[in-house]
Amino acid sequence: MAGSIARRPDGRWRARYRDDTGRERSRHFRRKVDAAAWLDEVTSTLHTGTYVNPRAGRVTFQEFYDAWAPRQLWVPSTRANADLAVGSVSFGDLPMKAIRRSHIETWVKWISSRWAPTTIKTRFVIVRSVFRAAVSDRVIAADPTAGVALPRRRKVEAAMRIPTVAQVGQLLAHADSNRVSTRHGFRAYVALCAFAGLRKGEAAGVQSGDIEFSLRRLTVSRQLQRDGDTFAVRLPKYGSERIVHLPDELVAMLRVHIDRFLPDELPDRWLFTVDNDPMYDNDIDWRWRWRATRTSTGLPHVRLHDLRHFYASGLIAAGCDVVTVQRALGHSSATTTLNTYSHLWPTAEDRTRAAASELMRQALSPASPS
Repeated sequence: MAGSIARRPDGRWRARYRDDTGRERSRHFRRKVDAAAWLDEVTSTLHTGTYVNPRAGRVTFQEFYDAWAPRQLWVPSTRANADLAVGSVSFGDLPMKAIRRSHIETWVKWISSRWAPTTIKTRFVIVRSVFRAAVSDRVIAADPTAGVALPRRRKVEAAMRIPTVAQVGQLLAHADSNRVSTRHGFRAYVALCAFAGLRKGEAAGVQSGDIEFSLRRLTVSRQLQRDGDTFAVRLPKYGSERIVHLPDELVAMLRVHIDRFLPDELPDRWLFTVDNDPMYDNDIDWRWRWRATRTSTGLPHVRLHDLRHFYASGLIAAGCDVVTVQRALGHSSATTTLNTYSHLWPTAEDRTRAAASELMRQALSPASPS
């Protein structure tokens, strides 16, 4: 509906329009030209579908998040991370329409002295998603996080830590302990991470029936995640269900593990347990298992996820192509694999050097014709 402008008895000009809900709204100006300019701007946003109710932006950032977050299809760990990110902002009690880019930049500057660049990006992305949702809901007209610079992250090849073959051998040798009973059987868990590339939760979620010994393969169809004081069974990260082809040595190790700890071999039995529950999260990281393994090996810097990098680097060194590595690791796309491990693949220079080396080796061989 077109707006209108009328003069008030007090001499001011009142511009009126109806919003997208049909409700009449108005604003008063001293000059008619100002009233006309404002009305033109508002009616333009109504026609283009970018209209924002001026009252909607009064809701605070925290209030909007509290109403928006429960509607998201998040697993508990994602919601917990989102709560941490939103709880760290310095503008939670400000109205959405009052938050400017400067507020975001000040917050980023503050957390830059406390968190690593990867953590900052993770939390920034969550906060940005809140503002983008507010734009979509027409609570605010623009996203104030647009264009905000984040601290530079280290290059993947510099930040990635890949254990050596000798170090992985040490970790396997110390994974089981006769002294600490809670670590009995942990060696097979470490081996699954190092020689099948499973993520922490995926390895924790393996059941006896997932292993096909005759075909030497493992079906990855679930992961375990902490859910409050207990655990939840969920699909693997990004829906990366897959079949992993196991080396003979790992198959033999898993066979011994099942014979010793799961003699009934029921298909739904968890491969790794603590009392009657599956081993997960803190049971792996902090309660004597991985931390104790690293300590007894003298490798406190090695993370459990580094074993997944070890597995990937081994596949690449053996000549596996991008798609093969992608499928083995359960990445959502080959792009993810390349973004993570491209520095490990031989470059054109490496191939040129190797080809020339082979030519020279043949030429200098005593068996080569004169």
